Amino acid sequence: MRNILIIGAGRSATSLIKYLLDKSEAEKLFITIGDISIQNAQKFTDGHPNGRGILLDVFNEVQRREAVQQNDLVISMLPARFHIEVARDCLKFGKHMVTASYISDEMQNLNKKVTTKGLVFMNEIGLDPGIDHMSAMHVIDRIRDKGGKMLLFESFTGGLVAPESDTNLWHYKFTWNPRNVVVAGQGGAAEFIQEGTYKYIPYHRLFRRTEFLDVEGYGRFEGYANRNSLKYKSIYGLEDVLTLYRGTLRRVGFSKAWNMFVQLGMTDDGYSIPDSEKLSYRDFINLFLPYSPTDSVELKMRHALKIDQDDLMWEKLLELDIFNPEKKIGIKEATPAKALQRILEDKWTLAPEDKDMIVMYHKFGYELDGEKKQIDSTMVIKGDDQTYTAMAKTVGLPVAIAALKILNEEITTPGVQLPIAKEVYEPILKELESYGITFNEKHVPYLGYNPEGVVG
Repeated sequence: MRNILIIGAGRSATSLIKYLLDKSEAEKLFITIGDISIQNAQKFTDGHPNGRGILLDVFNEVQRREAVQQNDLVISMLPARFHIEVARDCLKFGKHMVTASYISDEMQNLNKKVTTKGLVFMNEIGLDPGIDHMSAMHVIDRIRDKGGKMLLFESFTGGLVAPESDTNLWHYKFTWNPRNVVVAGQGGAAEFIQEGTYKYIPYHRLFRRTEFLDVEGYGRFEGYANRNSLKYKSIYGLEDVLTLYRGTLRRVGFSKAWNMFVQLGMTDDGYSIPDSEKLSYRDFINLFLPYSPTDSVELKMRHALKIDQDDLMWEKLLELDIFNPEKKIGIKEATPAKALQRILEDKWTLAPEDKDMIVMYHKFGYELDGEKKQIDSTMVIKGDDQTYTAMAKTVGLPVAIAALKILNEEITTPGVQLPIAKEVYEPILKELESYGITFNEKHVPYLGYNPEGVVG
């Protein structure tokens, strides 16, 4: 038997574990799932003869190293900041490694040693990053193979709620880590290239500079800029591209409403609020509004945001129950962002019957034989239920497929890498199609960077 260790049995690991257990008999695999919760680790194996769950504390060096040493390949589904310790163990004991997270500087620094040992450390092989890399390079390489020159590349991904489960005015529910939603866009200006000119969007303007995109059968979405577009010039070999822009998708209207929290300072994660656990939702909101001995919190907020009581923006705020004087934040030393997250989780947590949805949208502009052309490529995936979500499928399946192909020596190039080589993306994309993860390509007129509906 060949042994695979999965560290971390969270929500994103369900489809990953199922795939490997389903393949375990034919591929002679034994799957060990390690988690800080023994219950989480064991529930996914459900008595399967080729799987087991173990208690594994990643901070327990002896326990972690023993688990790594006993396996041929390690899949880390931990939060990104914890991968490096696992990576060092894999290097020490000569084990391949797979993660869905971005390559950190610390991880990249291991590249020479990993390559020398002939190991594959595959990173960024989930959804975004992951499927976005593979699907983008699949088209970019095809254009180049025909002699085309890339002029424009835009890419958007959104973890959203499926239309049948869309039951609030924000048209949004948490389908992934809520914290990442609340602090999205912070830490520096968004940087991208527009028609050969570098552009920057500071955080306080980010959610008022959106691009509209239409997906057939699913309607209109809006995209706001990610912070890290420029690094993809070198990653994708787009050094001469005129437009390069990566963003996050939401339903139209979300960004304008979210901007209310940004402008008031409620998404700040840089300081803690004393006695925050005792604050009611209403008290928390009042912290960010001017003092007035006569005006209500509601009136002060409408004045601060310059919105009327019959405005849809106001209805969205009321829907969140943010003025409730009874509900407590209940978190000690909470930052504004953590307190806001606590409030939003009341209303935006997926119900047991809800389904999530992943939408990805690429635009490829290029010149071929003196003619400018464009391909728009879209992917829409809905979850099955609360266990096998669209997010779990699109994150976990590429990880699982890559892990098996590394073990089977179908992916052999050593080093710390991401899935942009044909050796990696072609077979993985082909297998993902059998799970319904497919892209719909359309040839459309090339307009350059012409985002309908950009505001601000």
